Amino acid sequence: MTLDDKNQNDILNSELMEQNDIEFIFSDKPINRFKTKPILEDKDSQLLNLRDEIANISNCELKNSATNLVFSDGNANSKIMIVGEGPGQKEDEMGKPFVGDAGLLLNKMLKAINIDRESIYITNVVNFRPPNNRKPEPAEINRYSEYLRKHISIINPKILILMGSTAMESLFGTKIKISKERGNWKEVIINNQTYLTMITFHPAYLLRQPDQKKYSWADLKQIRKKIDELKIRL
Repeated sequence: MTLDDKNQNDILNSELMEQNDIEFIFSDKPINRFKTKPILEDKDSQLLNLRDEIANISNCELKNSATNLVFSDGNANSKIMIVGEGPGQKEDEMGKPFVGDAGLLLNKMLKAINIDRESIYITNVVNFRPPNNRKPEPAEINRYSEYLRKHISIINPKILILMGSTAMESLFGTKIKISKERGNWKEVIINNQTYLTMITFHPAYLLRQPDQKKYSWADLKQIRKKIDELKIRL
């Protein structure tokens, strides 16, 4: 091809592109012809896997003395998550958290701020009943906090409610006191995700110390206000 022929071809190609409104954009970036879609486990599968992981815990006094694993109750897709201490006798028998006297009080507390128990998600720090309903020991709290953090990450709530000192200690350590920390919004970071957290008294404590209910009522009103501010549907 002569130089004149080449010039004519270039001119012709340019005219054709203009007539057809063709616009070419050139890039040095390589074309990715093999786009892969990440495979994500659904929430139910992740919860089942976590439950199995907890069920297979070895060398645990709590597990050895308990009747049932008490994993959770409620709506796994809820944006509100409550964490209590551990199962009592009734919870151990039924395999569900907060079904004894403390659970009945919890239901009333939630109703007082227009929340149905079924619309939120509930679990405990430890998933097996401590012998004689004793408080979980620091080593047990520390061990189970690993599973609790996984649990929180799976549910991914917008509001996390920690009921009682055990729940507080599992995520914030032992250097703080619940009497000073309750009623204040705090943040906890789990797997690079920040969770808005409210610490409040455990219903079982309120049954023993009914004069403290006024403080829990103040906490509940703050929780309701935050739910409305964040426009969380329940």
